[in-house]
Amino acid sequence: MKITQHASADTLTLLLDGELDASSSVLLDTELTKPETLQYQKVLINCQKLNYISSAGLGVFISHLQQFQDAGVKLVFFNMQEKVHNVFEILGLDTLMTIVPSETEATAI
Repeated sequence: MKITQHASADTLTLLLDGELDASSSVLLDTELTKPETLQYQKVLINCQKLNYISSAGLGVFISHLQQFQDAGVKLVFFNMQEKVHNVFEILGLDTLMTIVPSETEATAI
């Protein structure tokens, strides 16, 4: 998996490209653990090129969720493919995390 970053004044956008599984979840965890990540008001996760997510990948997001909330950082997922969105829905994570259809809606939050 490849992770591409784009930062603006108050928003960090991460584009996930490929499969988020046990091995690649370490890369994502490293990105989300960086101290500067919590300095943004929003962290947007672009899932347009995310083809697959495993329980390990989901675990990374779940493990950082409280830390983001405590720091006042909004975590927003957008452009999620249907098969990936279904995994979030089946596990009930769509009610725990903010998932919107487009980048426009994600930046408006």
